[in-house]
Amino acid sequence: MDKKIVWTRLKHGQLNVYIAAIEEGLCYLGTPDEDFDDLEKWAKKRLPGYVLIEEEKAIQFYMTELIEYLDGKRKEFTTPISLHGTPFQQSVWRALVDIPFGETVSYTTIAERIGRPTAVRAVGTAIGANPMLIIVPCHRVIGKNGSLTGFRGGLSMKEQLLNLER
Repeated sequence: MDKKIVWTRLKHGQLNVYIAAIEEGLCYLGTPDEDFDDLEKWAKKRLPGYVLIEEEKAIQFYMTELIEYLDGKRKEFTTPISLHGTPFQQSVWRALVDIPFGETVSYTTIAERIGRPTAVRAVGTAIGANPMLIIVPCHRVIGKNGSLTGFRGGLSMKEQLLNLER
């Protein structure tokens, strides 16, 4: 039998995203208001041989933690995650997970933390490819001068998430 990616559409407040998991853990939390095609393309690229199956009950636990976070009732996630990207991307994403709730760091800091201080631009590209918005907190990365910089969910969403954590 094929391995499966269980998914559903999560709508909570202004958030409207696809959320998906495999047996090992949460693997995808998409961009707000994206098309299902985006999830399909990601799955084909990162988890070839897996089939997408809509199954809300199977990922309720992940949705519950995310909703608690969005409602200001949770500061960290305990759900298992399963990161699928290049080794470099995975090192960047793991560094993002280590940024504490309510704190921000620069792209330069992430590059230094992964031992690649000159790879700031590549770090930015890896952050842009993060398949799990919020859970892997790329919103906590800001410009060296303290400015809000690119965010797949839009700068307005980034600002809302940072305000939620203040």
